Amino acid sequence: MTVRDPISAPDAEGRPRRVTRRFPLFTRDTARPEGGGRAASGAAPAPARQWPTLLVLGVVGAGLLLTALDQFRYGTMLIGVALLGGAALRWLLPGVGMLAVRSRFTDIATYGILGLTIVLLALMVQPNPLLEIPFLKDTLHFTVSS
Repeated sequence: MTVRDPISAPDAEGRPRRVTRRFPLFTRDTARPEGGGRAASGAAPAPARQWPTLLVLGVVGAGLLLTALDQFRYGTMLIGVALLGGAALRWLLPGVGMLAVRSRFTDIATYGILGLTIVLLALMVQPNPLLEIPFLKDTLHFTVSS
């Protein structure tokens, strides 16, 4: 038997199976993100299996509590640090449970950029900013005065 089309491994009866490069019309299953498995064994209770996610959410909750208690700068910095910690956990651990949303690279980039942005904005908040970036001040004056 001669097969001219691309083939994959033979089927259960030993005949070559035809394959196509087109995506299927209907998706029958979804793949879990890389690293989206449990962070602990299946025998552990649910909170132990999702400890990286609970850690990040706990730190974000503490940051929100600080913000609600009128410590805006420190609360938002803690939220940013929580996201940076989520990026570090995603990078270092093979399984992070529900902290894995997309591919490893996308998760690390998203958590890292958002966390760094939140920390920088918290450092620049008025009054008495802890971080001053001169060209941003000049840009603001240029846009407001024009």
